[in-house]
Amino acid sequence: MQLNSKIPEGRLEEKWRNYQFKSKLINPANKKKLNIIVVGAGLAGAGAAATLGELGYNVQCFCYQDSARRAHSVAAQGGINAAKNYQHDGDSVMRMFYDALKGGDFRSREANTYRLAELSAPLIDHFVQQGVPFAREYGGVLANRSFGGVQVQRTFYARGQTGQQLLLAAYSQLYKMVRAKKVEMIARHEMLDLVVIDGKAKGIIARDLVSGEIKRYAADAVVLATGGYSRVFRLSTLAIGCNGSAIWKAHKRGAFFAAPSFTQIHPTALPQTSEAQSKLTLMSESLRNDGRIWVPKKKGDDRKANDIPEDERDYYLERRYPSFGNLAPRDISSRAAKERIDAGHGVGNLKNAVYLDFKHAIQRLGIETIRDRYGNLFDMYKKITGINAYEEPMMISPAAHFSMGGLWVDYELMTTIPGLYAIGECNYADHGANRLGANSLLQASIDGYFILPNTINNYLADEIKLEKPSIEHPEFDKVEQETKKHIQKILSIKGNKTVDDFHRELGKVMWQECAMSRNRLGLEKAIIEIKKIKEDFWTQVKVTGGDKELNTELEKALRLADFIDLAILMCNDALQREESCGAHFREEYQTPDGEALRDDENFAYVSAWEYNGGDFKLHKEDLVFETIQPSVRSYK
Repeated sequence: MQLNSKIPEGRLEEKWRNYQFKSKLINPANKKKLNIIVVGAGLAGAGAAATLGELGYNVQCFCYQDSARRAHSVAAQGGINAAKNYQHDGDSVMRMFYDALKGGDFRSREANTYRLAELSAPLIDHFVQQGVPFAREYGGVLANRSFGGVQVQRTFYARGQTGQQLLLAAYSQLYKMVRAKKVEMIARHEMLDLVVIDGKAKGIIARDLVSGEIKRYAADAVVLATGGYSRVFRLSTLAIGCNGSAIWKAHKRGAFFAAPSFTQIHPTALPQTSEAQSKLTLMSESLRNDGRIWVPKKKGDDRKANDIPEDERDYYLERRYPSFGNLAPRDISSRAAKERIDAGHGVGNLKNAVYLDFKHAIQRLGIETIRDRYGNLFDMYKKITGINAYEEPMMISPAAHFSMGGLWVDYELMTTIPGLYAIGECNYADHGANRLGANSLLQASIDGYFILPNTINNYLADEIKLEKPSIEHPEFDKVEQETKKHIQKILSIKGNKTVDDFHRELGKVMWQECAMSRNRLGLEKAIIEIKKIKEDFWTQVKVTGGDKELNTELEKALRLADFIDLAILMCNDALQREESCGAHFREEYQTPDGEALRDDENFAYVSAWEYNGGDFKLHKEDLVFETIQPSVRSYK
């Protein structure tokens, strides 16, 4: 299959405008005849469903939570980027595009990344008009701060609750359309499979999580907005329910999976404290604006942080990356923390953390300024740890976070299955091998509000002439029966190990061999171990309860079955990419001073994997750089 990215003609600055001018339009009266399914109601899904409903389409929006307000977008704390250049500090759309392209280590598509920067400024205006309470300077102008990987201030924020405030705005627009009966909101339902008819996405099979009933839903197009898959590591900053099942089922039905091994490790999470933990807590990257990161110079130093004098502290990010210091990109900051911890300089009970210290910021700015900027984050830290971070340093540690990989999509955000779109974190589009901080909320919002509503009509304009999809079609019956068999197979095993036991085993293998650093021997070993976990899972797992009831153990089992297969693909993807780039750090390919060594001659492509019955066939989308040529990614 030939991958067609559908990048429009013209100069970089003209591509999106050219695309919009040449794309097909649909008469408003005809939009009422078209049905669209949106799976996911986070920032991307809610924005898309609300906007498509406003345009006149009939939309069904699904979420597995009891309310769209509980989508994981709510957890994003630090901010959202936009190239408005309020500070006149040299920012511009081109500068933001360059920062994102470089931040992703030149492994993203130029046209998509530029569009992300281009649409950032109008998005902020869009949210202000919706009533998002962004922080403001004394004179009323919107405030900005910096995030990792940049040297300007372009991050807009609502204290430490930016994701929550943006989601509430999207939720308000969504329920405006629900009340107008243009969007049907279907909560507590999980998509279990995709229905493809004559090569096109025409519906989904979903399970009512309360009653267990398996249901069919048909539509002219399907939009996936189901978030990331970093729960494959088990311990991550994601909510317990976050999973990759929807995109994995789409992958098995023919949607290519792109760069699955590009998963981000966030440097600013709370460290693991016990084996019993089920998730990790993220502390916003915004804290790195004023906090300084350090470890004791002495190995195994057991003194309290405040008892360690300044000359015995190693501010290792400032030492290694003087130009960016504590605002070095996430992948670099995480690896630097791992290096110090592995070298014996870690702190905390398990010696698995580093310090994030606000002492100097409080001395310089005053405690009230710090409280005003980060108060809710300090409160959250104290609730979890019992430590007052105004008086002693926080302890932080790297943790699995965002997934840059996802379903391969073209410029229109369509997958390799016609009629199936992927938006937000569940696609591979804008971030390359590493996402810069505060670009997550940006991508989710732009995909849902601005891009998809302008591209989906290009496909639907022709679909309106065709026969309407029906849940009575034989393909719906076939896929529903396959789904029920899959559920019964899991329930019938009746083994002696819980789902969590297997997930814990999988997470340990993935964290050890396919997280912050990888090598050939480790990845080959991981594939063997994961295949053994898969074999044991399908013979030894014990799932209590039945399928005709609320059964969270069954939900977890179905998701873990997909995670296990996804983990195998992730390791294969990391194994074939014999270079280091962004979050993908192959230990065999590094500079003498331990930095990533990219190979543009052989690996300047997006790896797009075909399921191929589980044998995974590699396709390549070559990356062409017309505007900015790849350069050594240095933050020193």
